[in-house]
Amino acid sequence: MPRDFALAALNRADSSQGFQKRYLETSFEENSDLSERDRAFIVHLVQGVLRWQIRLDWIVKQAVRFPFKNIELPVLNILRLALYQIFFMDRVPESAAVNEAVKQARDTCSKHVAGFVNGILRHICREKDRISFPDPGRERDLYLSVFYSYPLWLVEKWIRELGPDAAERLLDAGNRIPATVIRVNTLKTDRQGLLDRLNEEGVTGSTSLYSPEGVTLQGLKGPVNRLTAFKEGLFQVQGEAAQIGSHLLFPRPGDSVLDVCAGLGGKSTHLAAIMEVKGFILALDKSRSRLISLLQSSIRLGAGSVNPVVADASGPLSTFLRYPFDKILVDGPCSGLGVISKNPDTKLTKKIEDIQRLARLQTTILNQAVHLLRKGGRMLYLTCTISREENEGVVEGFLERNSEIALENLKSTIPEWGLDLIDDNGFFRTFPHIHGMEGFFGALFTKS
Repeated sequence: MPRDFALAALNRADSSQGFQKRYLETSFEENSDLSERDRAFIVHLVQGVLRWQIRLDWIVKQAVRFPFKNIELPVLNILRLALYQIFFMDRVPESAAVNEAVKQARDTCSKHVAGFVNGILRHICREKDRISFPDPGRERDLYLSVFYSYPLWLVEKWIRELGPDAAERLLDAGNRIPATVIRVNTLKTDRQGLLDRLNEEGVTGSTSLYSPEGVTLQGLKGPVNRLTAFKEGLFQVQGEAAQIGSHLLFPRPGDSVLDVCAGLGGKSTHLAAIMEVKGFILALDKSRSRLISLLQSSIRLGAGSVNPVVADASGPLSTFLRYPFDKILVDGPCSGLGVISKNPDTKLTKKIEDIQRLARLQTTILNQAVHLLRKGGRMLYLTCTISREENEGVVEGFLERNSEIALENLKSTIPEWGLDLIDDNGFFRTFPHIHGMEGFFGALFTKS
């Protein structure tokens, strides 16, 4: 049955980012009798197929004697699920993976299709150690695309921007299953206090390398929101790079802060904690449902200074916000190329044309937000992507258009623990293959 849940999630025609994750969350709510072990297995299967789909499809193409495009999606997903287990899950016997795939084909398709699935999978199992990939000497980019399972356009882009060796290390790092990282809520406890509480619940944690509030969890079984420490608001799930991002704005107690793309509120509530709930944080987002989740998190964490408001940050904010803010955070919509390990479907949903579109949107949001920054105030531009157009390109265009704005070198302001994360241009920059965390970019502006 777990494989059937995974197949149903993969068969959904919705190609929007994060759809399969949302579909599984709904399915789990409707099937509360599913064990934690089965839920974990289902998630692992779906995420694994999404992470390795390009390589899995390449393997199928080597085995069939007719055009790959003629394979219907439900049949292709049955093959993908089986091949992921065969090539990437040592604990699943090949025979079990094949037999379950044949059963799925028989239950959902015809007897003829079941025979096709059985024949293809058994042939691949026999040839498992002789799978051919593109020649890395003659077709380097295509080889990297297939072997590491990334779209060719993204491989070529990262090679241009980072060089071939760094790009390959980045591709490899993005395929690692990420650990769960949380942020201690300093409004209610400190990091050691949280570690002690987690230990009482059978969960061990280790301190993050950079973020002063970061904890990496080990031995976690089941959803993190089932922990008593979570329900009591002692922590929030948040990646280490995102945690560091809040510190780059240098919020102080009593500041007025505008978070123009607040989303679920991870950074808004973090800013409130750094400010000791002294001051005012206006959290904007165009999604009402996301702001409802933000409000629930704020209540759980005790971050009472966060005030959610539904608004589109790409529109004229100054028409309804009349007073300037001390600090502004622009964590705008981006391609998410720095968090592929957490969201492997990014490889399949993002296209090369999205990059320029998102860069234009980010520039628009910055140009709207800057009108609300007081003189002498600071504005932080933050992304979770590795893309020159969305990072340095946006910064350069924004500075050209706004003569009263200056770029601040983060090396002169960041605490000593973060100096390694600032590049020679004064930008905040993290890479999965270098720093062991998400790929983020940050630029800090001041208004003269």
